[in-house]
Amino acid sequence: MSKSISIFDTTLRDGTQGEGISLSADDKIKIAKKLDALGVHYIEGGIPGSNSKDIEFFKRVQELGLTSKVTAFGSTRRKDSIADQDANLHRILESGVRAATLVGKSWDFHVHTALQTTLEENLAMIFDSIAYLKQQGLEVIFDAEHFFDGFKNNPEYAVSVLSKAREAGADWLVMCDTNGGSLPHEVHGIVTSLNSHLPGAPLGIHTHNDCELAVANTLSAVQAGVGHVQGTMNGYGERCGNANLCSIIPNLQLKLGYDCIGEDNLHHLTNTARYVSEIANVNMPVNQPYVGNAAFAHKGGIHVSAILRDSRTYEHIEPEKVGNKQRVLVSELAGQSNIVSKAHDMGLDFDPSSEQYKLVIGKIKDLEHQGYQFEGADASLELLLREANGELQELFTFESFKMLVEKTAGRPVVSEAFVKINVAGQSIYTAGEGNGPVNALDNALRKALLQYFPSLKDMHLSDYKVRVLDDKDATAARVRVLIESKNIENSWNTVGVSGNVIEASWEALVDSMRYALLGQISPSETEGDSLPRQGIVNH
Repeated sequence: MSKSISIFDTTLRDGTQGEGISLSADDKIKIAKKLDALGVHYIEGGIPGSNSKDIEFFKRVQELGLTSKVTAFGSTRRKDSIADQDANLHRILESGVRAATLVGKSWDFHVHTALQTTLEENLAMIFDSIAYLKQQGLEVIFDAEHFFDGFKNNPEYAVSVLSKAREAGADWLVMCDTNGGSLPHEVHGIVTSLNSHLPGAPLGIHTHNDCELAVANTLSAVQAGVGHVQGTMNGYGERCGNANLCSIIPNLQLKLGYDCIGEDNLHHLTNTARYVSEIANVNMPVNQPYVGNAAFAHKGGIHVSAILRDSRTYEHIEPEKVGNKQRVLVSELAGQSNIVSKAHDMGLDFDPSSEQYKLVIGKIKDLEHQGYQFEGADASLELLLREANGELQELFTFESFKMLVEKTAGRPVVSEAFVKINVAGQSIYTAGEGNGPVNALDNALRKALLQYFPSLKDMHLSDYKVRVLDDKDATAARVRVLIESKNIENSWNTVGVSGNVIEASWEALVDSMRYALLGQISPSETEGDSLPRQGIVNH
């Protein structure tokens, strides 16, 4: 029977200390629900009373009936005081949680320098605080801050800190690599030595990623006997971040045979990681292991040819086990297998020996040479392949657009776009304003199409990126524009390239609309529908 590992998620507390991350009470509630569904054992919600949104979170989270234990974070009592009169400990009790995380110093240097107290008083602070919360019926997780640095400098005192916490009744004794400076062999050695100093102690691990070793250090600690693991989704956290649970959980469960969140929950991992990223408004690295968009993406023709025979040739696990999927990229490196695989995913039948197939391969490579990048624009690629296969019905055609950008002293810039398209033989001329040229074009084009294709009301642009392709040409350089669009059910990416950023944006924008309308029919083919008599649509 595999050993169970307790998973403690601190995204809502330690994760929010990362640069650029700020979560509202609503955000925290949404993430807590998602983490609970994933099956983590503990969700650290924040510091009760530290700010209004944490106060609101602890009040609202009690009504959710989560299976995961919600924990509140706080420090030990102040020096030379009494635990049952400590405001911080009272706020933890008032939060209504079943479990609390208390942090205390385990490095003698910090006791003298940061707390400015004696080593004996620090031990008393730890004992009194844990004992008080235990008397109130709480589960207590003790985070020994700077434990590994403390052990390296004064092992006897670092061990006495954990021993005192254990004596007070702490349920977990968590060793923290707070500065993130330890190495895996050091972590393994120290944890192993603790097994002799504190036999049978319920040990935990909390690491930071300053040496990019947080995941490795966590795995090393578990292999040395730790049973409780702390980390954050996507590795969010202060400085270089915390240990990334999105890597730790599958490594422990799939590679080392530990039981973390159960096999049934593991396939929700990718969805959870991306959901948290969306709520936190932080772009996930595409190459993030296990859950990243490129974690199981293949670009080289030889690689693709091999994975089509057996995915084990270039994939260390089945992507579906963590809720991800295999992706085949098409680029200037593409071989026959890439196109065949992409076409198959789209339900298209391409004969690799046909002239049509050779033409589309040549066109893709020529476009890539011009600066197009289809590996990040699957929607534009699908339109291209469907067009080559004769399966793309053009529901509208472009005639012209004009842009007006006006700046008056003391007033903001005004952008206005005028778009002329043809739908089912009817010329439609619209105008739209926006907070920039691309937004104005989007509004004008959308206005023209909505009267025929109401489903576009659910679509919006969610991301916009511009890349200069050859900076030696300065302002005359060609640019590549990537646009991400979303509707209720899906998201897709399109690309445009030009020496004019507006034209490149227009190209990507039009492709995003064309992709959104795949599968719909022309208004002229719909019985009973009549086209508007007036071809001009006002603001």
